[in-house]
Amino acid sequence: MISRIYISHSKGDESLAMEVSAALNRIGLENFAAMYQLSPGISRAERVSFGIRNSDCLVALITREGSVSTTVNQEVGLAKGLDLLIIPLLEKGAKIPFLIGQSQPIEFIESSFRDAVGALVKTLRDLSRLEWLRITCPCCGEEMTQYLTIQDDVDESMRRGSCLETVCSYCQNRISLDPRTFAPIPKV
Repeated sequence: MISRIYISHSKGDESLAMEVSAALNRIGLENFAAMYQLSPGISRAERVSFGIRNSDCLVALITREGSVSTTVNQEVGLAKGLDLLIIPLLEKGAKIPFLIGQSQPIEFIESSFRDAVGALVKTLRDLSRLEWLRITCPCCGEEMTQYLTIQDDVDESMRRGSCLETVCSYCQNRISLDPRTFAPIPKV
């Protein structure tokens, strides 16, 4: 069962890693990302080691920059040595590290990154028993917890090109959700 995930990424890919982190938070998966932020008293190497050793899975964000990052390659190596499940998100044109060359990556181009995050969420749902969705209402700002939409309904919504719909339990406004990442879609 997967409950904690480490997101390996290069410094230049921190915004993509935060997008992955937000999607994982919405489906109730604890994750370690943004390891470039400093914590007093704890070295970056200790934070990384702690994050990986206390995770059930590593998501390797492999972009053109990330594929040549010594940090990403070392993190992948540590996870491989610990026999963690490694799920690569691979940007088209980037080279996958040889330690995970046999893996089946989730490929993306920059304009379809949310599709890759959606595929990652679906993969994690297949491997875990995820039941809850945490979202912040874009109307009133309250965070709420609801049952996670069943995967068949999510798949159907994606096939139709439509949003998932829910209602805020606080302000009763309708909320449209991106079926790939469960992110609220702002009203226009």
